[in-house]
Amino acid sequence: MDIRIEDGIIVTMNKGREILKNADIGIDGNRICEIGDVKGEADFVIDARNKIVMPGLINTHTHLPMTLFRGIADDLPLMRWLKEEIWPIESKLTAKHVYAGSLLGCLEMITTGTTCFNEMYFHMDKAARSIDESGMRGVVAYAMFDFGDTGKVDSMIKDGRKKIKKYNKKNKNNGSRENRVSASVGLHSPYTCSKELLKRAKEMADRLKTMVHIHVAETQEEVENTKKDWNLRPFEYLNEIGVLDKNVLAVHSIWADRKEIGLIKKNGVKISHNPVSNMKTAAGVANVPEYIRNGITVSLGTDGAASNNNLDMFEEMKACALLHKINAMDAGVVPAEKVLEFATINGAAALGMEKEIGSIEVGKKADIILVDLDRPHLVPLSNPISHLVYSARGSDVDTVLVDGRVLMENRELRSIDQKEVLKFANEQAKDLLEKAGKEDRLFMH
Repeated sequence: MDIRIEDGIIVTMNKGREILKNADIGIDGNRICEIGDVKGEADFVIDARNKIVMPGLINTHTHLPMTLFRGIADDLPLMRWLKEEIWPIESKLTAKHVYAGSLLGCLEMITTGTTCFNEMYFHMDKAARSIDESGMRGVVAYAMFDFGDTGKVDSMIKDGRKKIKKYNKKNKNNGSRENRVSASVGLHSPYTCSKELLKRAKEMADRLKTMVHIHVAETQEEVENTKKDWNLRPFEYLNEIGVLDKNVLAVHSIWADRKEIGLIKKNGVKISHNPVSNMKTAAGVANVPEYIRNGITVSLGTDGAASNNNLDMFEEMKACALLHKINAMDAGVVPAEKVLEFATINGAAALGMEKEIGSIEVGKKADIILVDLDRPHLVPLSNPISHLVYSARGSDVDTVLVDGRVLMENRELRSIDQKEVLKFANEQAKDLLEKAGKEDRLFMH
């Protein structure tokens, strides 16, 4: 075998949710070949004593280049935040800005235990490049919106089809390792996309056999406007025009009512829950307990770093668990194990990858992280699941593997140069804000 991880506490997230003590993992190429008492020679051995070994975390909704927007516009209502602060700056974005912000996002996610993410933004080629160079796994959405200008639809569909087909081909020149980059259709939202664009983009996604990634029912204002325009709520509208099915990942989905939750369940729609961003923008609290009761697949996302303001999925897990307890005034609602499912196996299912990643099982790809328990806030260890959700931090992640490749070991990065990425990101953030006339927002070193 290529790699053996020895003597760890393995939180498998398999169907039985087994936790194995003092167990090993054998990795051959990019896949797990053995779990338990692994014998035989290995080219590389990782000592996992006093560490939790678990599936890499999966962030199902990001806007990576918005790492460059971190902290520049806070404490505002969502639509005012977008219209007055974010969209004017985004109008000055270049491909170079997107590349720098994407690399910075990958750096942050590797160092906090995320191994796979689902991205929606501009210049998808640059996000794909950052995945390739960092060693991560990711889905890049071809972002589409027309604000009702249907004259743009033909060109967007043509360009989207070309780019999505490019990234969804297997990388034949990568030995036994398959391409870690795939692509999807990214529809911004029902209120920024015309009916024609929504329908044709979904038709394109079906033909290309890929998913649709879309913000839905994020604010009360969106609901009211959709009712005003179509006499339907957002999910009702999408159902009416044939957009909803099992290959749709709906982001936020805060204001879905019971009828809409029924439509989500009936159509097999997946949910990306973004609790920290939802709280920060005061958008509302999604009815996650009701989603769970209806057997709907719920995953976790951080959203962009401008509305979070980090990409730490450990923080997201804790916030998720605590938010729903206080909202329901029920300490037992959305328990720790369920939240860990959101961030691992459910995240994989939301992206259509549950047969490949999301749990530690023989035959699955080796997307694995090790969490160091030698921390004051993780001692003593009585319940590994509780520790991961309520006590651990992204900075406790010691080692990260994606596709059987070590990206970080003992907190030392192997795939990308942290100093160079930070320097590049600072330079490009400064350039972007100067172009937007907001250079006073950034304190540079």
